[in-house]
Amino acid sequence: MSHHGLGYLAGVLGLQQRIPFQRGWLGHEPRDDAYARPEHVRLALEEMGATFVKLGQILSTRPDLLPESYQHELAKLQDSSPALPGSTIREVIAQELGRDVQEAFADFDDEPLATGSIGQAHAATLLDGTEVVVKVRRPGVMAQIEEDLEILRNLADHASRKWRAVDEYDVIGLAEEFTSTLRAELDYLQEGRSAERFADNFKTESDVHVPRVFWETTTSRVLTLERIRGINVRDLAGLDAAGIDRHALAERATNVTAKMIFEDRFFHADPHPGNLFIEPNGTIGIIDFGMVGTIDENLRAQLAALLVSVARKNPDRIADAVLDLAIARVEVDRHALSADLGTLLARYEGKSIGEIQFTRLIGQVLVIVRNHHLRLPRELALILKMLSMNEGMAVEMDPQFQIGEVVAPFARRLAAEEFTPAAFARRLARSGINVAQFGAELPELLMRLTAVIDEGGMEVHLRAAELEPLVTRVERLGNRLVAGVVAAAFIEGIAELLTVEPSRRRAIDRPLLAVGAGAVGSLGAYLVWTGRRGRRPIR
Repeated sequence: MSHHGLGYLAGVLGLQQRIPFQRGWLGHEPRDDAYARPEHVRLALEEMGATFVKLGQILSTRPDLLPESYQHELAKLQDSSPALPGSTIREVIAQELGRDVQEAFADFDDEPLATGSIGQAHAATLLDGTEVVVKVRRPGVMAQIEEDLEILRNLADHASRKWRAVDEYDVIGLAEEFTSTLRAELDYLQEGRSAERFADNFKTESDVHVPRVFWETTTSRVLTLERIRGINVRDLAGLDAAGIDRHALAERATNVTAKMIFEDRFFHADPHPGNLFIEPNGTIGIIDFGMVGTIDENLRAQLAALLVSVARKNPDRIADAVLDLAIARVEVDRHALSADLGTLLARYEGKSIGEIQFTRLIGQVLVIVRNHHLRLPRELALILKMLSMNEGMAVEMDPQFQIGEVVAPFARRLAAEEFTPAAFARRLARSGINVAQFGAELPELLMRLTAVIDEGGMEVHLRAAELEPLVTRVERLGNRLVAGVVAAAFIEGIAELLTVEPSRRRAIDRPLLAVGAGAVGSLGAYLVWTGRRGRRPIR
């Protein structure tokens, strides 16, 4: 870091041409032009080893944190290490499976298909003749990574205390987030479960192939997957030679991405070209499920609110939706944010969805996010990166391809879900829970108020006659609170029943709706009645 820090200093002072090692040092190839800042970062991460290479790779997927120049440079980081001897790999497999390699596999190639800092992959054949790929985690890598992660957390702690600009982005939270992501990638059992979940999500899609997991030869350190062969998605000549329609392929790949995000809400978070293979019949094969993203109910609702506000072209509503989504460590000027978003909207006024380049639009939105010191949730940042990568690959296959025309219907359906009875019931239930929580906390709040009064921090003058109406109002409020919570829970239950399969629901539709209408009507009448009673003036 000190070597590359000096490089930054020289650049800031305009002395880069006077520093000899700027053009080549520490084994790097000499060249005439000076190294740029993003290159310094990449080279420093490479020198620090496996964990920091992984950090750089993950940061390259976070457009909300880094400008495009840094993302592009960090994407060049290669997770590669010298191959371990076949004898070492066989020893790990034997320890994990409890039997020798020749007993578990009919054939095992000691020459790896690929090597990385965490593990390496080998071609093999099961006893029944099935071709597989076996991923094996390197011995001792867990201890090394845990040590590096501790160093990273210490660096984040020092930086947050000594550099305010860094603390605004919650580097400690980012370090913890990276730690969780990397630990998940180290666990091959979790990767296997993710692969099976993708396979289940696409079981009705004949043009998507997710490799099968062979659990009898899988542990947390060894993962055995069905081998997928095909053409690299960027091999345009190979695609043409195979007679594959590139426009149709770009559309199918985008549909796969949109389905993951908007329907399944479980998506592949590292969909670079190396993880996609096109089989001879045009089927899309997907591999490497170490990094995935999940959209929970809260994020889904926030995304829907953002899409609705964008559709209405209301900068104030968009600003509110962005602030609801984003993480802020400093106070944000909402009016300035709304003005910036309004300016951005004006640039696209009158353009159809097909005329909008998603990657460019996402980049412009993220510039605004960074300028206002906001940080997006990991899953949302990954979604934006995923859409950008998908558009890049699709346009490479077909320069006339317009990703917006494929993604827009999925986004509209997600936004429309916010206006269904089930969504309304969920919001009502959440509101009831919030009100109930307030009611539960009210006694403690009153006790604190009493303590303040006892300590002389407040003077209150009341007459006994004035307390009776107040107590009556509080009692009535409690009754209405209970009724409201019961109503919310009841509506949510009805909504859940209404979302079951139509064939199972048909027999209970009429009785259910009759009972529901009667119960909700009764509770509603009670709330109205108590509300009218509560309008009597209090002296």
